[in-house]
Amino acid sequence: MSGAAAPYVEQLPDSSSKKQEELDQDALHILPLSILPVETPGLKRARLIKNVRLDSVVELFRDSETGSGQVEVSGLGPVFNWPEDAIHPDETLVSVVCRLHSYDVYTLRIQLRKLGINVDNFDQLKLSKEKSEELTSYMKTFTMPLIKQIYGETNADIEDVSQLIAMFSSPDKGEALKNLKLMASKLEINLSDVPKFLEDYGDVFMSLAYYKNCLDNLIPKVMLYEEATDELKENHQLSNDRRLMQCVGFISDQLSDVTASITGRFESFDRHSEALWENITAESFAKVKNMIESHHVTVGGVLCGLSVKMNSWQEQFGNGGGLVRRADFVMSEMRQGIERITKIEQSAPKITDM
Repeated sequence: MSGAAAPYVEQLPDSSSKKQEELDQDALHILPLSILPVETPGLKRARLIKNVRLDSVVELFRDSETGSGQVEVSGLGPVFNWPEDAIHPDETLVSVVCRLHSYDVYTLRIQLRKLGINVDNFDQLKLSKEKSEELTSYMKTFTMPLIKQIYGETNADIEDVSQLIAMFSSPDKGEALKNLKLMASKLEINLSDVPKFLEDYGDVFMSLAYYKNCLDNLIPKVMLYEEATDELKENHQLSNDRRLMQCVGFISDQLSDVTASITGRFESFDRHSEALWENITAESFAKVKNMIESHHVTVGGVLCGLSVKMNSWQEQFGNGGGLVRRADFVMSEMRQGIERITKIEQSAPKITDM
């Protein structure tokens, strides 16, 4: 076990605190194993995390004094005194989940279902209330067309996403009710089913808002990383290190290609979302919903990988750091696993016109 390879965490309160639970719930690279049907009591208190090399490891403990206690899944047996003559079911389960590219709630909903892994508490696969409220500004991009369709206005006083859904569950204007009936007709559903449609609508665009928020947080960090590595290229001694310069250039190219590609995908999502309201039908909504959800796994995987890399760099060098130490970190940690991110992005489904 080692604390050296732990990914950066924005805050580090007591791991048992409610605040830390919410941070884990909203993270791309953390999976509290209590979510999974593991049998070993001690394992229920651990977390599966992505380290800086994008390998999945089990984090048994983490605090500000002792650091992060990590172990590979294959090394769990001696830790928990599992029998040596057979593979423990928990090892099999965690080994399967280790292969996922991201542990965000939207990826987990899809992948755990595919793997046939049951989750007892579905609320653990939702964003925290605080994160949902934080995303309200992003959600307005998708919900204002909806408000305009029903209420004919775009200046509704909205504080969080739940209010958006509540507005349509109990409309307070006769014209709004008339428009809701018209929407139900277009969607070919009963009026009583409109709140369920709105929940689906809110959830799918909440996922998009979440990923866009993650990307917006990432871009400045990528730029800071690029600026820091520019200093390596400007140093006379380091610039003559061919292997280092090739590595710096390779990582820079990968980051540029991936961020450009995923940014383009979000622009496509936005275009399809805007077109949705030009003539909304059950079919057009289903197409947009399926398109966005089909990208959850790849978008989550790319953003998870980039987040871990950039946050690890920030943890190490956010307050400065020697050029030689930076160069060593680039060669030993930043380079490892970077190609995985590119492969995930290249595996994304093709976005076709509606």
